[in-house]
Amino acid sequence: MTIIRNPILTGFNPDPSICRVEEDYYIAVSTFEWFPGVGIYHSKDLKNWRLAKRPLNRLSQLNMSGNPDSGGIWAPQLSYSDGKYWLIYTDVKVTDGQWKDCHNYLVTCETIDGEWSEPIYLNSSGFDPSLFHDDDGKKYFLNMYWDHRVGHHNFYGILLQEYSPEKKKLVGKKEIIFKGTDIKLTEAPHLYKINGYYYLLTAEGGTKYDHAATIARSKELWGPYEVHPENPLITSWPYAHNPLQKAGHASIVKTHTDEWFLVHLTGRPLPKEGQPLLDPRGYCPLGRETAIQRLEWKNDWPYVVGGNQPSLEIEGPKVKEVKWEPDYPEKDDFDSKTLNPHFQTLRIPLAVNTVSLDDHPGHLRIYGKESLTSKFTQAFVARRWQHFNFTAETKVAFTPNTFQQSAGLVNYYNTENWTSLQISWHEDKGRILELMTCDNFTFNQPLQGDEIVIPDNVVYVYLRVDVKTNIYQYSYSFDGDNWVTIPVKFYSYKLSDDYIRGGGFFTGAFVGMQCQDTSGENNYADFDYFIYKETEK
Repeated sequence: MTIIRNPILTGFNPDPSICRVEEDYYIAVSTFEWFPGVGIYHSKDLKNWRLAKRPLNRLSQLNMSGNPDSGGIWAPQLSYSDGKYWLIYTDVKVTDGQWKDCHNYLVTCETIDGEWSEPIYLNSSGFDPSLFHDDDGKKYFLNMYWDHRVGHHNFYGILLQEYSPEKKKLVGKKEIIFKGTDIKLTEAPHLYKINGYYYLLTAEGGTKYDHAATIARSKELWGPYEVHPENPLITSWPYAHNPLQKAGHASIVKTHTDEWFLVHLTGRPLPKEGQPLLDPRGYCPLGRETAIQRLEWKNDWPYVVGGNQPSLEIEGPKVKEVKWEPDYPEKDDFDSKTLNPHFQTLRIPLAVNTVSLDDHPGHLRIYGKESLTSKFTQAFVARRWQHFNFTAETKVAFTPNTFQQSAGLVNYYNTENWTSLQISWHEDKGRILELMTCDNFTFNQPLQGDEIVIPDNVVYVYLRVDVKTNIYQYSYSFDGDNWVTIPVKFYSYKLSDDYIRGGGFFTGAFVGMQCQDTSGENNYADFDYFIYKETEK
């Protein structure tokens, strides 16, 4: 018997949509402002997953230049029908205020890892869209419907309309088929037809600690839908001691062995010693992750095995375990022609005049662009925090000639929350190492006046960050052997959805390499390698 330990997709991998094709399983997750858009993971056994594709990899499919923090790709949905994969996604352009300006699209591909089609525009009436393939051959599109009117609840209900593959557009009547429950904030619709019933699975309660998944059923596609007698299907809200919090936003799969599973969003709070458990319940710098639960059926209703809260460990399906080779090397020497797909950039693809693996072979060359506060062109290449304890390290050559140029190692949540250890320039000291921090848009330079002078004979500077659960610290070396820890401690919780000002944001902490040149001279930095390595507590 295989035991699956949760979460199955660690780090920022939220809003899972699961799809089975014969004996292969795929999960699509949200990527928000990070490019390429959408992550699709592949498994044979529901336990071991690898990153198979980031399908939205061209500007013609996804241009998020100027998008707000936590805008972009919300809750993609993956399905398979008629010999091809169908991916529905939202590009959210406005997140603050009374409106959620967003546009919904469809792309297709015959293979998961192929080049996906140009997008077909569908509508803009709300986010979290999905496509349902009925057994009569018709296809239907769903999304939550946004109500911007003053004094109204923003989440108006779940909209249904037919989609015509021939006309490549929505056709016919559109109706609200479900208004949700008193949990409210009804979103993320997924439709299934099982044993003569249509099942409508939605997310409710927002995506913080009171998150939940609600399920309803009807004999008719257009409703009315009756809610599960013991709703919600899954939640962590009543279970403050459960290490898997924020459970909700789910999707269902039936295995080729006739077993049923639910994948769902979850978050793991940092431990809080000597602090109250409930308020605030905690901070999740790893972001919203993906977990899996086993389902059973009673009276044509699904139930989570063990009760409606998530379990840390479950019994896997009755299939042979299939392990993959690691899809991310502990040390990336930048010897390949393409970047590892675990690396992403912000909002847009970075062209060869910004990021190159060819200009200095064996290095990632990054040409300096805008600041880390920019929502347009940041020259920043990063990957997710996926563990509470890890080390990230790089080796960089950079020769700035003004304080407007810097390059180094960055830990980042969004444009308003990040820290960096960077090489820059000082009028009196020459090349220096400095810390720069942005804490809810308050800026600081903790080493100001005590900047570390880089010796003239040093070409490469080694930079490292050690993340130890609640605290992280930067170190540097001029020879790769003798490391000096900078005596400034940073708090992991400040790189979480739960900390940043305004709240309601949706990504997770990243670590990566950045080059900044606000002089416009396009000075470049050469990064020789990048290490990401899980460590013991």
